Amino acid sequence: MNRINQKLQEDKKLLSIYFTAGYPSLNDTVSIIEDLEKNGVDMIEIGLPFSDPLADGPTIQASSTQALKNGMTTAKLFDQLKDIRKTVSIPLVIMGYFNPILQYGVEAFCKKCQEIGIDGFIIPDLPVNEYKDHYQDTFEKYGLVNVFLITPQTSNERIAFIDDISNGFIYMVSSASVTGSQSGFGDEQTAYFKRISDMNLKTPQIIGFGINNEETFNQATAYTKGAIIGSAFIKYITEHGIKNIGEFTSRIKPHK
Repeated sequence: MNRINQKLQEDKKLLSIYFTAGYPSLNDTVSIIEDLEKNGVDMIEIGLPFSDPLADGPTIQASSTQALKNGMTTAKLFDQLKDIRKTVSIPLVIMGYFNPILQYGVEAFCKKCQEIGIDGFIIPDLPVNEYKDHYQDTFEKYGLVNVFLITPQTSNERIAFIDDISNGFIYMVSSASVTGSQSGFGDEQTAYFKRISDMNLKTPQIIGFGINNEETFNQATAYTKGAIIGSAFIKYITEHGIKNIGEFTSRIKPHK
């Protein structure tokens, strides 16, 4: 069973952290992953930097730009991660845009991910129909979960279609905005969380965008399996470096 599916079966709310590979420094990738696992994170999204990250707000865009300046490439990331499964056991997801995957070669990319122990992808600009028609067989051949995003504007019909072809979790975008652009959840977002919960989908949901502290983590996970933090973590390591990651994670999900 894929590590993502194993993790989703655990009887707890999951904390997933996103960071940009190659940021703050080119060779920080592995130590960030190892420290996040040591500090109780359940799943990690490794951002593959891209020059035109449409869904990302200024914080993640800036980290992506810096990572590219640092020399991060797809090949470099794979080289950094080649021994990651010797030290890390939690699910690892590559989050990025489809262009670099296409440039690398979709099947070659999937094969390499399987070899090094990547569990799945989040590709915001890969349409669900395109995935189903052209790439689903390849992704599944290499045991990779593909995670789709929904927003408050996604129709129930489309959500049902995504639920039907999903084999991991659904990434619930908390609002129709870019990452890192909000703080706290209002009545409208809570109603959206409840609406999706009431659909009783077969695929678990994890909420991203707007989670930056214990309160927003608890609000998001009241109706879902977990929450994803990206911009707040990038801001933290920008300001504090990567030596005290446990101080950040304990703010979100205090060890009980």
